[in-house]
Amino acid sequence: MTLYTVFTVGHSTHSGSGFLSLLQKHGVTAVADVRSMPVSRFMPQFNRRPLERALSDVGIKYVFLGKELGARTEDLTCYVDGRVRYDLLARTSDFTDGIKRLRNGAQSERIAVMCTEQEPLDCHRCVLVARVLEEREITVEHIHGDGHVEGHASAMRRLMANFGLDQEDLFRTSAERLQEALDRQEQRIAYVNEELRVDGTPER
Repeated sequence: MTLYTVFTVGHSTHSGSGFLSLLQKHGVTAVADVRSMPVSRFMPQFNRRPLERALSDVGIKYVFLGKELGARTEDLTCYVDGRVRYDLLARTSDFTDGIKRLRNGAQSERIAVMCTEQEPLDCHRCVLVARVLEEREITVEHIHGDGHVEGHASAMRRLMANFGLDQEDLFRTSAERLQEALDRQEQRIAYVNEELRVDGTPER
């Protein structure tokens, strides 16, 4: 049985007022920023301080969880040949603490986990953070740029369809096909630190 609901959202290229309206539409009372670096070169309204002030002005709380739940972790044990491995990241004490803070916060706030990308599937907030939250019996719903909300199960079905893994398979369960889709998407979006690559050859 699920306990509470947490939203996710990407600030994308929204105007400041447009983003606030999106949050207010869904009754969000707190934003958990999971960007490793809370700055935006092209959208300065989403730099940490301006964003925090804008949210405060409309009564929405802000917390930075980029250290705990960011995709560009400083923990070198989470890298394999320069690429962050989500399964390793999810087992770190920082990540576990971040998930606990979200679970605790969801008891009294309507939280939106915020990152950059508009499409949830292109972001670790969906492929990693939301998946772990659901494993902890927290319902996750993804707020899209046009305002509609998509349940996490629906997002996972879209992900499977993207890789042609949404059809029944005689030899693999749905869970196995979903795991393959998640693994393949992780290869697409996980952060790569070129300085940590073994052979020193940049990825193409």
